[in-house]
Amino acid sequence: MTRLYQAGDLNTNSLIVPDLYVQIQKPATLALNGVSSGRIGLVGTAAWGPLNTPVIVGSMGDSLAAFGAKQALATDIGTAVNIAILQGATDFRCVRVSDGTDAAATGTMAGVTLTAKYTGSAGNAITATLTQGTIVTTKYTLTTSHSVLGSRSYTGTTWTAIAAAIAADTSALVVATAPSTVPDLAAGSVTLSGGADGGTPTTAEFIGADGTTRTGMYALRGQGCALGVLSGLTDNTAWTTMGTFGQQEGLYMIACGPSGDTITNAVTQKDTAGLDNYAVKLMFGDWLWWDDDTNGVMLVPPQAFVAGLFGGLSPEQSSLNKQLSGVIGSQKAGLVSSGTTQTYSDAELGALFEAGLDVICNPAPGGSYWAVRGGINTSSDDATLDDSYTRMTNYIAETINSGMGAFVGDVINDTLFGDIRAVLLGTLSNMVSAGILGSSTAYAVVCDSTNNPQSRTALGYVRADVQVQYQGINRFFVVNLQGGSSVVVSTTTTTAS
Repeated sequence: MTRLYQAGDLNTNSLIVPDLYVQIQKPATLALNGVSSGRIGLVGTAAWGPLNTPVIVGSMGDSLAAFGAKQALATDIGTAVNIAILQGATDFRCVRVSDGTDAAATGTMAGVTLTAKYTGSAGNAITATLTQGTIVTTKYTLTTSHSVLGSRSYTGTTWTAIAAAIAADTSALVVATAPSTVPDLAAGSVTLSGGADGGTPTTAEFIGADGTTRTGMYALRGQGCALGVLSGLTDNTAWTTMGTFGQQEGLYMIACGPSGDTITNAVTQKDTAGLDNYAVKLMFGDWLWWDDDTNGVMLVPPQAFVAGLFGGLSPEQSSLNKQLSGVIGSQKAGLVSSGTTQTYSDAELGALFEAGLDVICNPAPGGSYWAVRGGINTSSDDATLDDSYTRMTNYIAETINSGMGAFVGDVINDTLFGDIRAVLLGTLSNMVSAGILGSSTAYAVVCDSTNNPQSRTALGYVRADVQVQYQGINRFFVVNLQGGSSVVVSTTTTTAS
C-alpha cells in the first residue's frame, strides 16, 4: 500500500515492510525575494486617528480616511504624505503622536452620549442624525457623517441595539454610551463638539517608549520600513537615539535642523549631539515653500521631500542631483514667484558637507531645478558616508534576515552548506539582474568546511561569509578639455566587421 510522507517524517534507514514510500519535498528555495526599500515610517500629528499605532497608508485617500484633513503644521502627517507621494513614494506606516492634551468631541442625543472614536478637531465636524423608519416605525437609523471621514449608518429598535452595532463596526466614527436607564429612541440630530488636537508633542513623545506597548518612533519596530521620518522634529538631542534605532531596524532616518537655521549653528548642533552615524541623514534647516491644495502656501521641513524621493528610488541610488517636485522656494532662496535668486556658494556647501549635513537647493549639478545637493549621511567615514551605502547595506541585510532563518535547526553537513550558498548566491545574482549590483563578480559567498571547522559546528555554529561590492556614485565628474587652434585632434575609425 503506497503511503505519502512529508519530507523528514520518514526514517528511510529503518524500513521493514516492502512497499512504495512517497516523500513530498518542498520546492527548492533558490533565492530570497528582496524586502521593500521604499516603505516610509512616518511619525507626526493629525486631527484624527489612533495614537501610537502604525497605520498602513498607500495614497492620499488612505491618509484622509485615517487621519482627517491636512493641517498647516510642520508636524502634520497628511502634509508629509502628500509631499512624499509627489516624489514617488507609495508605501507608508504612519504613527500619530500627541502631547496628551488632545480630546475627543462629544454630543448628546436623547440622553445617550456620542463620543468621537478618536481625539482631535476633526471630530467637531461629525454629525449624528437619528431617523424613524417609515414602514416599521419602531425601527430607527442612526447616521454619522463627516465630509472627509465618510458616513456610517446603524439600524435598531433600541439604543442598546444601535450601540452594539456601532461597537461591532471597526470603521465607526463614534462610540455610543447609554445611561443605566436606557432612553427611548427619538428622532433628532447633533453635531459633536469639544474635540482638540492638543499642542506640539515633545521630543520624548515623538521618540516614545520601547516597552511592551510601544509608542512614538518605537511603534515602527517590525513594520518593515526602510526610511524613517519624525516630521518636523528638530531637537538635536534626539538625533543619536534616532541613529541607534535606524541601525537596529535597518531604517535610514531623515532628520532636519530648525527652520531658518544658520550653517554655523547647524554644525555646532551636530557636533554637540555627537552625531556620526550612517543611519541618519541630517538636512540643513533651510525649510522649503510648498503650495498645499488645502492650506495654501506654507513652509515645511525638507524631510518628506527626501524620504519621498528615496521611496521611489532603487536602493543603489543616491539622492544626489535627483529632481524634486513641488518645491516653490526655500528660506535661503525665497519664493520662486518673487524672483529672488539667492543661491549657495561653494564655500557654504563645502562647510555643510564637511560637517555631514545635506541640503535641498537650486540650482543642481544638472540644471536649474530643486534637488538634494550632497547625497550624504552623517558618517565621517568616507567609505560609508553616501546615501547608497546606507540604503544598500540595509536592503541586503534585511533581505538576508527575511529568509535565512529557515536554516536554523537543520543538520549541519555539506548539504546544508550547499543550500545556504545556493540561496545567498541566487539572491545576489537576482540583484545583478535588477541592476542593484554591477556584475556577477561583485559578490562572493563562502560557507563550507573552510570557515566552519568541526570545533565550531560541534557547538551548533554555522557561518556564511558574504562580500558585496556596491556600485559607486558619480560625485565628482571631471571633464578635461583641451582647446585651441594648435590642438591636434586624433580620431580612431572603427570598421564594422
